[in-house]
Amino acid sequence: MNPLNSILGTIISGFILAIAITFALNPGFAPNPWEVWVWLHVLVGIAWIGLLYYFNFVQVPAVGAAVADANSGGPGPAAINKYVAPRALLWFRWAAVATWITGALALEAMHIGEGSGMHAAFTFQAGYQAIGMGAWLGTIMLFNVWVLIWPNQKKILGLTATPASADEIAKAKKVALMASRTNTLLSIPMILGMTAQAHGFPF
Repeated sequence: MNPLNSILGTIISGFILAIAITFALNPGFAPNPWEVWVWLHVLVGIAWIGLLYYFNFVQVPAVGAAVADANSGGPGPAAINKYVAPRALLWFRWAAVATWITGALALEAMHIGEGSGMHAAFTFQAGYQAIGMGAWLGTIMLFNVWVLIWPNQKKILGLTATPASADEIAKAKKVALMASRTNTLLSIPMILGMTAQAHGFPF
């Protein structure tokens, strides 16, 4: 059976390969919780930010083009809104949660002094300023996903118990778009905070 025939098989095979490479390159086995959580944090973070960029760079312009095309007899955005968007938003919002949780666990694992790594980061203690900035921005972005983007996307896609009015949908589109664009903006310095913690700021 070819594991590449299913996404689950592909992911499991990827983890098996990564673990095999770890043992091959690091035969003196010693648990490293910090790297475990950072590795998982980066993996789920790629899923979250990748979908964020997909929505902003691909889906939003595509839906706009599909709406314009529908006016001249094209298929319109129905397929995207019915089949693609709900599935993408499911992965998007839970990847955001997973990214925040694995990030918090990585902060705790990297902290070698007394107290909490999260507290050190969120209060910008010495040695934690860069990652603290990234943690704050990531937290704001998580808030935007669950409080602004997802509730308004449910109205736009007709996933609420009571159908939204045209005015409610128009307002929801604006709020969701601005929150999504805000997250896109914040993602750039947030990623800088993640990389600068280990490598220093670019200048």
